[in-house]
Amino acid sequence: MPFRLHGRDLRGLDCVGLAAWAWAVEVPTGYPLRAAPRARIEAELAAMGFGPGGGPGAVVLVAPGPGQLHLGISTGSGVIHADAGLRRVVERAAPLPWAVLGCWIREA
Repeated sequence: MPFRLHGRDLRGLDCVGLAAWAWAVEVPTGYPLRAAPRARIEAELAAMGFGPGGGPGAVVLVAPGPGQLHLGISTGSGVIHADAGLRRVVERAAPLPWAVLGCWIREA
């Protein structure tokens, strides 16, 4: 699957599009590429019915750099994420090179 900034379908996905596609939820709009407030992400996830919890399928919030947040989907042994540098959706095995800020799961 290719990476596409603001991608929301199988022609290409970014990290928000990947999480929305994986869980079949509406994508929030107007989010910034950098310095997105963590509280806003947590509030958006809560509004979509996600609660704290991990394991395969969980939405994972990581901090790949200062002022940058990134979403992935847990595989249980790593994450699937939209990698802008590699220009595609990839799986990265644990341990992750980024700080994990939280995990959320929704009952299907």
